Amino acid sequence: MSRIGKKPIAIPAGVKVSVSGDAVEIQGPKGQLRQALPPGVLFELADGELRAKLKDEHDPTLGKFHGLARSLVANAVAGVTAGFKKELDIVGVGYRAEVKGRQVHFALGYSHPVVLDLPEGIDITVEKATHVTVTGIDRQKVGQVAADIRAMRKPDPYKQKGVRYTGEVLKKKAGKTGAK
Repeated sequence: MSRIGKKPIAIPAGVKVSVSGDAVEIQGPKGQLRQALPPGVLFELADGELRAKLKDEHDPTLGKFHGLARSLVANAVAGVTAGFKKELDIVGVGYRAEVKGRQVHFALGYSHPVVLDLPEGIDITVEKATHVTVTGIDRQKVGQVAADIRAMRKPDPYKQKGVRYTGEVLKKKAGKTGAK
């Protein structure tokens, strides 16, 4: 059994949890999520805690899903209570972002603006035209949208330009030296 899978998930006040055979539905102050469960994993709700259980404790192929299922449900509980956010910085002369309705327009040094349509449940705010914050209740969606934005213009290790996560440190490569 997984050590992570054995940990109980505390249910905060104001969060409603309903467990069905193949999914766990979580309602909280920020919204509602439905997390599908891998095969062979069950959840039990008791004493304000959720516990992950395996259908067959002796089946070695189910152990890999135990910690995964617990982490997915714990992320859903954290998402409906506090939410998740990722911050990105845009570095470069003339590089900027602008929110227009449910679209974000990026000027990233290409001959055309790059337009990103926002998926349902994701919000983006742009501060100072070079600082982008992606927020939402689904951790996987927030991370994927942030990764998609970063992939539009990955940070260049030579000139240090591009889109990077806030706090991401790039290893600066040395240029060619003309000395002989």
